[in-house]
Amino acid sequence: MAECACNNGIKLIYSCSGNADVGEIADRAARVLRKEGFGQGSCIAGVGAGLQGYIQSAMGADVNITVDGCPVGCARKILENIGVTPVSYIVTEMGFKKGGTPVSPEVIEAVCENIRKDKTEKSEVQKFTAAGGGCGCGGNC
Repeated sequence: MAECACNNGIKLIYSCSGNADVGEIADRAARVLRKEGFGQGSCIAGVGAGLQGYIQSAMGADVNITVDGCPVGCARKILENIGVTPVSYIVTEMGFKKGGTPVSPEVIEAVCENIRKDKTEKSEVQKFTAAGGGCGCGGNC
């Protein structure tokens, strides 16, 4: 079956912006992915503050992606608090140590590469489309 030409649903990327090195890495990686067109950036602080525009955007997105620095998972939990289950990535689960990882282009690129090659995010988009999401074609266009 051919891929759905309209399977470019709204994909939002949120990041932790914690004060630790891994929080900064998460934030910078999300910015790189946004600039590459991997997804659209959005503001997790706006969601956490209860700003309706940000909440509605998150709830209306086809896929929400969080990049958190550590297992506390603040960005993920903020979305879960409004009933949204994101695809979650955690920098420390990629082998980087909180308080011991230099914020460098190499580390940021390694985090981006882990996210780019992960199949979980792609399968979430496919599940959404198969369920009739996106343009409503169910993947038949």
